[in-house]
Amino acid sequence: MAYLVLMLCLGFAIFYYLLNPANLNNGINNHASQLNSAAFFAASMPNENGVNQALTQYKGKIIVLNFWATWCPPCREEMPELSQLQQQYQQKNVVVVGVAVDEISSVKEFVKATPVSYPIVVDENSGMALGIKLGNDKGVLPYTVIIDSGGKVIQTFFGRINKPILERTLTPLLPQ
Repeated sequence: MAYLVLMLCLGFAIFYYLLNPANLNNGINNHASQLNSAAFFAASMPNENGVNQALTQYKGKIIVLNFWATWCPPCREEMPELSQLQQQYQQKNVVVVGVAVDEISSVKEFVKATPVSYPIVVDENSGMALGIKLGNDKGVLPYTVIIDSGGKVIQTFFGRINKPILERTLTPLLPQ
């Protein structure tokens, strides 16, 4: 029953916020400077194969942290652009990390059919809790957080993101 309520709330949030972007300040969370990435680096989650991953492995990198789910159409739509971003910027100290707020079996099946070039971790409950700690107070998916190489949260985005918007955020963070 709790799962059904959570799904209904998420569905409503996605519907309401994606169809009325004015409520989102154009999709940008302007409170990013008040957020702390410590919860991300302290977390450990399994990948799609069930192998536990310590997220401290990404310390010192510029991180594009994307919260998503297999049942979320906008999440699936942005994944090819996130893969392109990972391939294009991985040599510049950038990593895209997907946090699937879903079941491991669903994510494993999805990634087998739709491969991505970036690491994915999975945790239905802890993933959503982590998103909330990183500013997703609306419970919207997809939700993207940009963390600089020093661990500072630079920007957050509610809803579907695209490569040009991410590049505008990443460019000032890249080594010269």
